[in-house]
Amino acid sequence: MRTIWKMDLTPFLLALAVAGAASGAVVPVPEDSLYQLAAPLTDQAGKPVRLDLYNGAPVLITMFYGSCPHVCPMLISTAQRYELELPEASRGRLRVLLVSLDPERDAPAKLTEVAQRHRVDLARWTFARAQAHDVRRLAAALNIQYRQLPDGEFSHSTVITLLDAQGRIVRQTSSLLRLDPDFQKALADATR
Repeated sequence: MRTIWKMDLTPFLLALAVAGAASGAVVPVPEDSLYQLAAPLTDQAGKPVRLDLYNGAPVLITMFYGSCPHVCPMLISTAQRYELELPEASRGRLRVLLVSLDPERDAPAKLTEVAQRHRVDLARWTFARAQAHDVRRLAAALNIQYRQLPDGEFSHSTVITLLDAQGRIVRQTSSLLRLDPDFQKALADATR
């Protein structure tokens, strides 16, 4: 009987994934990754993008709507505060994805307006919209509850989620008035 040599390929595959991430190549997506959710998006420039557009980098992801008068601007500012607390090199590795709860009104021009108002770095931040059924699926996956009110505004939870480089949920926070120290530590660890 012939013995077949067996080798654990895990270290090789991990090294390949890391090299792929460094080169900008697509990183394999694990089964528990948010990126398994097929949710086509359109970014602020009107360009079609995928939910996994930042595959290979740690990501802050949340949901908002452009005409929100109070909570959504605070949500975006809080994401910016988390980002600014990071050392510059770590900040350069972080990506931020904000997906609209209001695809009917948040056309690319509105998304661009919101991005400009908040003076974000569009090389690392993306404001996007999706079809209504994909918005519902993404919100459910992120544990974000929302409903449209009779006046057209939205009532929604304020969850910011940290994804690892493969799109797995690392940590979530709902704190807007002060930075959540546990979330901050997880973000610092993920961007090292």
